[in-house]
Order: sequence, then structure tokens, then C-alpha cells
Amino acid sequence: MAIVKKAIILAGGKGTRLYPVTLETPKPLLTVNKKPIINYLIDMFRRHGVTEIAVTVRESDFDDFSWWLRRWQNNLVNLIVEKEPMGTFGLWAHQLHTWTGNEPFFLTNGDELKDINLFEMTAHHEKIGGLATIAAVEVPNPNEYGVIVFDGQRIKEFLEKPEHPPTKFISSGLYILEPGIREMIADKVKSGEKFLMIEKDLFPKLAAEKKLAAYRSKGKWFDCGNLERWEKAIKEWGPETK
Repeated sequence: MAIVKKAIILAGGKGTRLYPVTLETPKPLLTVNKKPIINYLIDMFRRHGVTEIAVTVRESDFDDFSWWLRRWQNNLVNLIVEKEPMGTFGLWAHQLHTWTGNEPFFLTNGDELKDINLFEMTAHHEKIGGLATIAAVEVPNPNEYGVIVFDGQRIKEFLEKPEHPPTKFISSGLYILEPGIREMIADKVKSGEKFLMIEKDLFPKLAAEKKLAAYRSKGKWFDCGNLERWEKAIKEWGPETK
């Protein structure tokens, strides 16, 4: 099994559901048990052999993240400024694809707590094949998220907040991606379209071609997207898996 060496953490969102807190502090820098959310992601990647991490941030948040980086002295991290909104996928499609190169890489949202076995996920990705693998997590309230519809070990489609979810699995916001995915959005890149969403511009195409795999994770996962969920994470996250 190959070790995935690079990861991208998306930390450029506004965190509007956590206003007014996130008017002052970027959401990935909010703390859980006195530690920034983004640190848990970096620790997870470090434990699984990742040696380089790009953190994408808004220009207005650059000073906050620079201060955070100095405080935690994290030599794995490079801050990449997103000068204009480019969605969850536009910056990679137009710029960071040269940094990830010809090897698979991790991409994750920067505002969720995750403790997922990336070695197992990578082995599963290699076994199933395809161009992308999503880490799926089971939650008690799937009707509040996009629910995964499975086709064996692959993903057929997502149902957005269904009244009667067919499963309790949703996307954890963590993916392994192959460099070949850029071919799937080549027309959009060529036309100069900068704002791209991986959930809408890439995954449906991959699912239709049976190139989108699912790794059913048993690891911990918390959505810190609003005040109630953030409070729940603080109370229930507990110690990390070593």
C-alpha cells in the first residue's frame, strides 16, 4: 500500500452558521478542549504519514492563520491564500494541482473533527479503484445531511436531507483523490470557470461512471457547524486515537 504524502485542508469558509463567533475567529481555529479544530486534522494526517499540508484561507483571515501557525510551530503546513471565492475545488483545479502532482492526495473540510484510519482508507481506495474515495460516517441524524446511496463499495448518488434516509451514512468531508480527476472538469477549467464545488462539479460525474468509492469509517466524527453541535463536540469528543 502506498502512503499518501500530501493533504489539502479547506479553511476558507465564512462559517456563517456560527455568527457572531466566526466574525472574529475563523471556524477552523475555534477550539475543542483548548485545541483548534484544524490541529486535530493535522495530527490525524501526521499519524498516517502525510508530510506536506496546504491550508487554503481567505485573504482576510491570513493574519489569523499566520499567528496560529507561529504559535503551534507546525512545519508541515503551507498557507495558501484564496484571493477570491473558488468553492471547494476551484483552487486545486486552477493552481494546487501542480503542487499535488501525479500522486493521490487527501482533501478535507477544515471545520469538522475527524479521527479516521487513513491507512485503511488508502488500502480500500487502492482495492476498489476509481478516481476518488469518500470517507463515509454513520450518524444518528442523517436526514440533516446529504445521505449516501451505495452501489456495493461505490457511491451511486447523494440524497440531500431526505425525509426517509435509505442509510445513516453521510460524507465525512474527507476524500482521497487521484490526479486524473482534473480531466473530469477539464471543460470548466478551459472555459476559465473558477468557482467549482467538488460536491456538484465532480462527484456526480464520478458516480455516474462508477469511479467514486466509499470507505465506511468507524472513526469518530463531529460536525461543529453551529453552536449546538460545537458545544456537543466540546463535551463528547474525548481523547484522540493514537
